[in-house]
Amino acid sequence: MTNTADVIIIGGGIHGASLAFHLAQRGVKPLVLESKFVAAGATGRSSGLVRMHYDLRLECELAWKSFEYFRNWDEIVGGECGFVRTGFIRIVQPQYEDALQANVAMQQEIGIPTLLVTADDVKRLMPYFETGDFRVAAYEPESGYADPPAAAASLMSAARRLGATLKTGAAVAEVLTDDSKVRGVRTASGEVYHAPVVVNAAGAWADRIAQTVGLTLPFTTWSHDVMFIRRPKPLGPSHPTVIDDPLEMYFRPEQGGLTLVGLESGNPLGEDPDTDTEHPHPGFVARAVEHICHRIPAMEEGSLHSAHRGYDGLSDDQRAIIGPAGPEGFWLNCGHSGTGFKIAPATGLSLAEWMLDGAPQTVDIRPFSLNRFAEGRPLRAEHPYADIWR
Repeated sequence: MTNTADVIIIGGGIHGASLAFHLAQRGVKPLVLESKFVAAGATGRSSGLVRMHYDLRLECELAWKSFEYFRNWDEIVGGECGFVRTGFIRIVQPQYEDALQANVAMQQEIGIPTLLVTADDVKRLMPYFETGDFRVAAYEPESGYADPPAAAASLMSAARRLGATLKTGAAVAEVLTDDSKVRGVRTASGEVYHAPVVVNAAGAWADRIAQTVGLTLPFTTWSHDVMFIRRPKPLGPSHPTVIDDPLEMYFRPEQGGLTLVGLESGNPLGEDPDTDTEHPHPGFVARAVEHICHRIPAMEEGSLHSAHRGYDGLSDDQRAIIGPAGPEGFWLNCGHSGTGFKIAPATGLSLAEWMLDGAPQTVDIRPFSLNRFAEGRPLRAEHPYADIWR
């Protein structure tokens, strides 16, 4: 293969793959350099929730546009993304009920199929749920979950059919610059690849890449554990996908009679993302079992199937960092803070527009620019919920 490309994308996760696909659709020949294999990082450990409920309108817009891809993946991308419609429920603490109602109204303005429901509605939908600790919830009947590695792999395959190149086992050690302009990268094995544009989509490793061009990102690593439990047969073949703020967790069904459970508390920050991900942190499984059994007492009859951990990059305002930064030709697409999977299709499209046309057209993602931090403009919702992960 040639060592020259139009654009080099560092990272073969869902965001690197999405950008490669959308650039290749426009006739650009990107080269994706991935240190291990496609979806080896945060994407491969993503819980894969596909929902549109955020408290920030910009993220809702990205999720809504991306939902078109998940519903029509084979027609738009080709291949499989594993989307399963389960319905989605967002439960918040009582003090955030007004914010929930305002955010549902905002999402309805966008066109998102969502509605405000009562605890009694939730109980009728899922009689085995304990609903005494909340009064209202948001319900998206069309949402669910997908298979993140499958989605990334099919996006990458589609990009390659359109002219993109993928090189795995190519860990980037340094971005090369000349007179304040990007000229390529050097890998850990010493190979040099040339391009006038380099995109840092390296996930939990993005700060290391940024440092090679003199950028310090407002960024740390976030560790998350998940477990899969065998669902008791009386609970049936499936259940909705849920973000449960009062119990600081999220959960969704998985094929084979399993339920995936993750916690939104007790997630260590600042750990080395090269740490073993095959095992959860000590004590996680016991805490997760306690939380899921509080919401669904019948889960007491379930059993542990497996558990693992993953890492992502967490920005200071827990929103993505996207856009040009540092030397000419250097772009960021990182810091997705554990919620980047579901917005990746529209993010890649909007970023490709920004890079090629001078401004994004599909969704204006320019507020995600790095300079918001230096200028004291962190992204905050009009009707925010409590920060998670910290």
